[in-house]
Amino acid sequence: MSDIRVITPEEQEYQQLFIRQIREYYQKRCENTAPLAYVRTYGCQQNVADSERMKGLLSQMGFGFTESPEQADFILFNTCAVREHAEDRVFGNVGALKALKRRKPHLLIALCGCMMQQEHVAQKVYRSYPFVGLVFGTHVQHRLPELMAGVLFGGKRKVEIPSCDGVIAEGIPSVRDGGFKAFLSIMYGCNNFCTYCIVPYVRGRERSRDPETVVQEARELVEQGYKEITLLGQNVNSYGKGEAHGVTFPELLRRINAIPGDFVIRFMTSHPKDATRELFDTIAECEKVSRHFHLPFQSGSNRILKEMNRRYTREQYLELIEYARKTVPGITFTSDVIVGFPGEQREDFEQTLSLIREVGFASLFTFIFSPRKGTPAAQMEDPIPAEVKSAWFSEMTALQEELSGERLKNVVGTTQRALLEAEAGDYLEARLPDNSIVRVQGDPARIGEFVTVRITGARSYILTGEIEN
Repeated sequence: MSDIRVITPEEQEYQQLFIRQIREYYQKRCENTAPLAYVRTYGCQQNVADSERMKGLLSQMGFGFTESPEQADFILFNTCAVREHAEDRVFGNVGALKALKRRKPHLLIALCGCMMQQEHVAQKVYRSYPFVGLVFGTHVQHRLPELMAGVLFGGKRKVEIPSCDGVIAEGIPSVRDGGFKAFLSIMYGCNNFCTYCIVPYVRGRERSRDPETVVQEARELVEQGYKEITLLGQNVNSYGKGEAHGVTFPELLRRINAIPGDFVIRFMTSHPKDATRELFDTIAECEKVSRHFHLPFQSGSNRILKEMNRRYTREQYLELIEYARKTVPGITFTSDVIVGFPGEQREDFEQTLSLIREVGFASLFTFIFSPRKGTPAAQMEDPIPAEVKSAWFSEMTALQEELSGERLKNVVGTTQRALLEAEAGDYLEARLPDNSIVRVQGDPARIGEFVTVRITGARSYILTGEIEN
């Protein structure tokens, strides 16, 4: 943690100088109407939380927000580097902005996030997309006002991707995307270095926010009426490691659970090597913590797990599941799994299938291996043909669909508490404590409320039900 630091109040105040300058600049350019920003986020919930904070800075600069790039004075793409498909989508969507920039010369286009933290990607953007004015990485998001001012007033394109172990910047407001569900980052970065994963290289080392600051932010969210708070970290189980305050993740859960109010606590993502019995004991004790646990296993083969540098075995993973189910009645699990890791053989894949059958996951996030430049796995020999990997992928998803359908049938007839989340055609969608979705008839004005739902049917990944209150 030698290079990790907390951004000082003086540094934050320095950004206020640029905030004022940019607000005045756009007041003159837009003739006292608010300039509009279009912010598009790719990837994980952490990226969403980062975008909400950058939208907070933009709001201070006087920006409103639009869902239409054509209406925007400023366009920001917050990018993801975890999979090749996400990178390809970014490049395609950025390329489509060329004509818009030609029609609107004053438009400032910026790219940030995990993709941009990679030097080779940032240089590709600089060379191939000259209409992009600003490129910056994950460690300087708090300097957005300064970086924008450098382009607007300096007249030159700017690339800012410093290499460091990461920073913690407090005191940045958020413009949140939802009115009753909130993401709350409790830590940043990752120390695990799974051989397939680019995250430690683009997000930096693990660094935990101060627990009092986190709890206070959670308390403010509850006071503002948020009904679901999701705690975020690349590996939330590592929260507090190496920090002087000594607060562990289970203790943080207990402190947030003690906040008065009617709300649900969720968290992601957990690493099995750091998921302790104390954590499951804490979930059982805390009535506000969701009984849904996302615990990526990635492969059911010990040989592949070792090649992935996951630092647990199949047996240890299953032991965790067994303890959790004894300790937390009704707990459900979702997971991530990679198919076609370099060198994976049919027998390794069969072990993944058998683990899926044994655990009975509520659902899976499934991926075909995607090599990331700069990671050890990208250099590994990979003799398995792509068509074989695709066939395995289809086989695995078919199995999970079958198991999910069987699980949901067992839920029919129960009555459960659910949070009404969104409209879906003629229905409303509500989320159960185990993270399952149930469709009900109801008044859209009740979205954001907790209701009691009787489950009446099941199909595929969706339950149907009736509101009883």
